[in-house]
Amino acid sequence: MKPISECTVLITGATSGLGRMTAEWFAQNGAKVLLHGRNEEKGYRILEEIKNTTGNQKLAYFNGDFSSLASVAQLAEKIVSNERELDILINNAGIGGGPKSRNEREISRDGFELRWAVNYLAQVLMTRKLAPLLNDGSRIINVASIGQSAIDFDDLNMEETYEGYLAYARSKLALIMFTFDLADELKDRGVNVNALHPSTLMDTNMVDKHFGSAQSTVEQGLDAVIFLAASEDIKDVTGEYFDGRKHSNAASQAYDNAARENLKTITQESLNSFI
Repeated sequence: MKPISECTVLITGATSGLGRMTAEWFAQNGAKVLLHGRNEEKGYRILEEIKNTTGNQKLAYFNGDFSSLASVAQLAEKIVSNERELDILINNAGIGGGPKSRNEREISRDGFELRWAVNYLAQVLMTRKLAPLLNDGSRIINVASIGQSAIDFDDLNMEETYEGYLAYARSKLALIMFTFDLADELKDRGVNVNALHPSTLMDTNMVDKHFGSAQSTVEQGLDAVIFLAASEDIKDVTGEYFDGRKHSNAASQAYDNAARENLKTITQESLNSFI
């Protein structure tokens, strides 16, 4: 892997919490850092703050709304047209648990259950459209969660049985399943793909809003992200799920080949119009 100072790094959800701290770390260490956010005014303000704090001017901001697949596609296409390569992709953007009542179920602009759309479909679309920028030695880190629940393929949009945390947990398991399949696809290109639960209930706005009191710090989560993104100790590790710095086991459905194949087919059908 290249020295960090020679790397181009893209971090989605980079304007607050773990994403912002990760962007600051890479900027401090001399990388070219591409930040993504969904509030343009805030995004450019954070960009300037990180430039001023680190002295690194090799930063760029890209705006996009992960609740809209068209917006995600446009975002990825803009990055591809502006950049020559991508050494590290950190898929960090996401939303937490939703409302408890089925009557309050939230829907994306494309008609998907919102957590499924933002935490899963948008991540898959973004990654696939950025694939031309990846090179031998590139790393993808999909920020998942220890909170995982089996996907009900007969009620994928959760119209029958809905609960906000369940929606979140299913979307995160789907992201891990995608990680395992993508690792197999990209192995021959020398691209490593791993999923990560960075730390449990970090002190972020998302945790405060959706999950209650924090149990760990963003700094602890950052340590795990940097380990997967930059450590030479795992340069040959791909297709794994990590809890912090440790290899771990995801929920059992992630290892069910039939379930993963079913998910892949459904996902392709959902994204065909945007890839």
